[in-house]
Amino acid sequence: MPSGTVALAFSGGLDTTVCVPLLKEEYGYDDVIGVTVDVGQPDAEFAAARETAAALGVEHHVVDATAEFAALCFDAVRANATYQGYPLGTALARPIIADAILSVAEAEGCAALAHGCTGKGNDQLRFEAVWRASDHEVCAPVRELGLTREWEIEYAAERDLPVEAGNEGEWSIDTNLWSRSVEGGHLEEPDYQPPADIYAWTDAPSGETGTVDITFEAGVPVAVDGTAMEPVALIEALNDRAGSYGVGRTDMLEDRMLGLKVRENYEHPAATTLLAAHKALEGLVLTKAERDFTAAVSQQWAQKAYEGVVEHPLMDALNGYLDETQSAVSGTVTIAFEGGRARPIARESEHAVYSADAASFNTETVAGIEQADATGVAKYHGFQSRLANAAFDGNK
Repeated sequence: MPSGTVALAFSGGLDTTVCVPLLKEEYGYDDVIGVTVDVGQPDAEFAAARETAAALGVEHHVVDATAEFAALCFDAVRANATYQGYPLGTALARPIIADAILSVAEAEGCAALAHGCTGKGNDQLRFEAVWRASDHEVCAPVRELGLTREWEIEYAAERDLPVEAGNEGEWSIDTNLWSRSVEGGHLEEPDYQPPADIYAWTDAPSGETGTVDITFEAGVPVAVDGTAMEPVALIEALNDRAGSYGVGRTDMLEDRMLGLKVRENYEHPAATTLLAAHKALEGLVLTKAERDFTAAVSQQWAQKAYEGVVEHPLMDALNGYLDETQSAVSGTVTIAFEGGRARPIARESEHAVYSADAASFNTETVAGIEQADATGVAKYHGFQSRLANAAFDGNK
């Protein structure tokens, strides 16, 4: 059997608490190190993880990866990355968390890495996509031992493990700087209408309205209402501001990587606002050909990010394209908050691919082009389809 030390992705919840003795009893490891990675979750979660680790006698590390996570979130903004219509959140956090745990494992000389994911979710794949590039063994006790929640509760009670009868609340909640997801319980039923108390970041949309100015440099958000802000502070500020207007709620049936369709509820006020502002600015500064191609890049970027393979060679190629096009995406967009929406209502940039004179109905000639010059274009427009239709009709 294996020996040595294993680094465990540790939240202090039922799954990871049960994993600690199992990694010793069933897998034969001598010691377990718990690693909790800070990607912007509430302070209470760290306190709970520290208390549980202490009660288990487990060495516990907390790694601050908020800056790295915020940078990846802003990469997602540059890419207009959404998956099946919602801003990626948990998916972006997992590779950051996995990489931080791997760094601790290497520093501590661990022989293996472990997580408490089930065999039905996406996170097992996202963690292991990072870890299996290393020489460490990878352990997934909940998945590999076929554990159920009921079994874990009984096991925890028998060994007097520090969990509250396995009761972590009615919902399964995952929170980070960029998003908050709520699932489980009755929310798994597609026809169940969620109660208001599942929401923590967003108020119910009301008749109140407001505006905010978002400034970008090379596609990256850098200021709110003219005040320069670091990424983490900017995201936190917009979560509070947009959330107060009910912006950023998503209730959807999501297709996971393993083919399962699941009910998910998300809150992502800052992400919704920044993505809307960024896309509006691109509409001003990119050509039609660039915008058309960027849509395909966005879809591929989001798919790989959803899978947790942010180090995929394709991502390097996609980011190379984005580096080129985003160099022009600098300027300011005004967003209106109304009815739970973040709606762009104004935008300006020195790189605008726009001429008010050319677009105006009140100008006759611009840059040597007259209205009458469009007559020839109009004659050719649709010419091939007219030929095709005539030929088809003539052969009936």
